[in-house]
Amino acid sequence: MASTVSATLKPVGSQKKMALNRPELPSDMHNKLQQKNRHDGLNANLRLGSHRRAKAPQAVAADAPSERTSAEFPDGPLAKLRPTLRYASARSRYKRKRTPKRRQARKAAQGVKGSRSGRSDGGCLVGDYRGQRTKAAIMSFHQCGGNVGDAVYIPIPDWILAVGEKDPDIFYTNRSGTRNKEYLSLGVDNLPLFQGRTAVEMYRDYMKSFRESMSDFFESGTIIDIEVGLGPAGELRYPSYPETQGWKFPGIGEFQCYDKYLKQDFQAAAAKAGHAEWELPDDAGTYNDTPEKTGFFATNGTYLTEKGKFFLEWYSNKLIEHGDQILDEANQVFQGCKVRLAAKVSGIHWWYTDDSHACELTSGYYNLKDRDGYRPLARMISRHYGTLNFTCLEMRNSEQSADAKSAPEQLVQQVLSGGWTENIDVAGENALSRYDRAGYNQILLNVRPNGVGKNRPPKQKMAGVTYLRLSDELLEPKNFRIFKLFVKKMHAHQDYCRDMTDFAPLSRSKPKIPVHELLEATKPIKPFPWDRETDMSVGGALADYLDNLFNNFFSILN
Repeated sequence: MASTVSATLKPVGSQKKMALNRPELPSDMHNKLQQKNRHDGLNANLRLGSHRRAKAPQAVAADAPSERTSAEFPDGPLAKLRPTLRYASARSRYKRKRTPKRRQARKAAQGVKGSRSGRSDGGCLVGDYRGQRTKAAIMSFHQCGGNVGDAVYIPIPDWILAVGEKDPDIFYTNRSGTRNKEYLSLGVDNLPLFQGRTAVEMYRDYMKSFRESMSDFFESGTIIDIEVGLGPAGELRYPSYPETQGWKFPGIGEFQCYDKYLKQDFQAAAAKAGHAEWELPDDAGTYNDTPEKTGFFATNGTYLTEKGKFFLEWYSNKLIEHGDQILDEANQVFQGCKVRLAAKVSGIHWWYTDDSHACELTSGYYNLKDRDGYRPLARMISRHYGTLNFTCLEMRNSEQSADAKSAPEQLVQQVLSGGWTENIDVAGENALSRYDRAGYNQILLNVRPNGVGKNRPPKQKMAGVTYLRLSDELLEPKNFRIFKLFVKKMHAHQDYCRDMTDFAPLSRSKPKIPVHELLEATKPIKPFPWDRETDMSVGGALADYLDNLFNNFFSILN
């Protein structure tokens, strides 16, 4: 179970100061920038520095073979920006073969002594506080690969898979019995099935080892964010729409609670409620069905019955309990460090305008027109002083297929408003790689829904943004020009600055919130107001037209 160290930028308010900084780039990306001389516009922001290596954390399982993972942390003088918003870097997974030529190229390009070993996530932008590079560490307890945008395959550790060979019910399972090996079923969170330890104990031990191994970087303020993996793709959800099992957009997905451990849990809960006869749903369809093709999600379907409501509340509450328990362990481990914890929630925008919200329900988000499925998550995260990290910031309703009944704009507004109502920081990212002005403008609008504010801080603002993705396509001349403008607009054209306020040490989590108090947050609220357009636009159709003229002119010259 590997952690991922990713580059970050982080803001505060418009009165506080912080900065964009230089990325740690793969050597081939660095060479592209040097050869094509396209980095001048970010010359003050992007630069490669010296590195040092950190020890790998100890293996998670007792007596398990240790995976040789290491991370390189840069230091040295770095430029800063003063944004009204804090934001994080792109995170992209890549795998590189370690060869002498690649090591030599890396040394020549970056001045690095030694080379990186193992696996890691690369970052596009690096945060800079107090003249020092900063990073976000991602506690990844899930498989990499099998989700939209994944370019590599990194399974969960062999010693965990070996347990699954003997007991396949440790994995999430759909009604037909197909296992999903992306992440351990939350049904085994507290069962000592892993050489005498529970799943949660393994997650805790890994985080403890990470803190001990990286203590120098916590003490120096290099690591300032910890995103805690809570499910497939690191997101707090069930793996209800796996492409590896044939799911295609906009399928409704399938419930993932048919392993024997979750079955037993449901049967016990139903019996306690006086309905021992109730079973898990058998009419919810398959991955690529539409709601109306099922008995569960159709008009006046099972989801509206007493039995259906009981199941959905149990299913979603188990997910909240899972996230709460692991975040509590993370808070204990990192208590006293000047870091912020974060939990990622998936942006499931398809079927959002359908009465059933089918794919949200199969993923564990019990969200309907008369029931808020996201504010209870925000309330749970609030007790750990955490940040809710949400996706699909770049998406607009007009770009979606009408058949999918999708509404990403309303979904983002609902989730962000719920987070702000619960007084927590909200961060986010684009779900799919985007390099166009429309996508950037939508992100900028969601980052500051009511604009920058001329004589005051923004009324509402996001605490961070993760940009996807560093790629050859991003480095194309037109795309890179727009990206540089996006960076300036994200920082509202503010000047460089070297001041940054320290984070307070992470406090111990507040007392556990009773279930009935969490469920009080299911009462729908009116979203905060959103402007129609951002006041920090990177341009529109006219700018694209001029860009095309510019490209055509230089292609003729070349």
